[in-house]
Amino acid sequence: MSLKNNWKAYAFWILLAEGVGALSGWLTREGVKVYEQTVIQPPLSPPGWVFPVVWAILYALMGIGAARVYLAPASSNRSRGLGLFLVQLAFNFLWSIVFFNLQAYFFALIWLLALWALILWMILAFRRVDKPAAWLQVPYLLWVTFAVYLTFGVWMLNR
Repeated sequence: MSLKNNWKAYAFWILLAEGVGALSGWLTREGVKVYEQTVIQPPLSPPGWVFPVVWAILYALMGIGAARVYLAPASSNRSRGLGLFLVQLAFNFLWSIVFFNLQAYFFALIWLLALWALILWMILAFRRVDKPAAWLQVPYLLWVTFAVYLTFGVWMLNR
């Protein structure tokens, strides 16, 4: 699976993930401003600039993992893995809108728990196809675990 021969697949999947993240960020930019100015944040909340940096890295890792799975031989496991990738990406996209634009913090928490489960399911599906692709998703799962804590804290502090 050399990058030299498969760069178009890597570019597609990375750009898809980064594009979803960028669109989500663009659509929630006003909600983020309101959030930063009005919402009580829990302890350990990082400064705002951390989020786009971390997410850019995570979206790239997601895309690399998806490309590796896509480039694997066709199988039901490959199809399941890519399907889960797309579903979790949609959940990821919509979470920001629910959290920042709608400020529905409890619903965002439930949504995030569903996203966490989808990411874990995706990792397990990726592992059946390409173990490195699965490992590339672990930082994403860890970050979303931290996001669950932050979202829970925001909900509790701003009810």
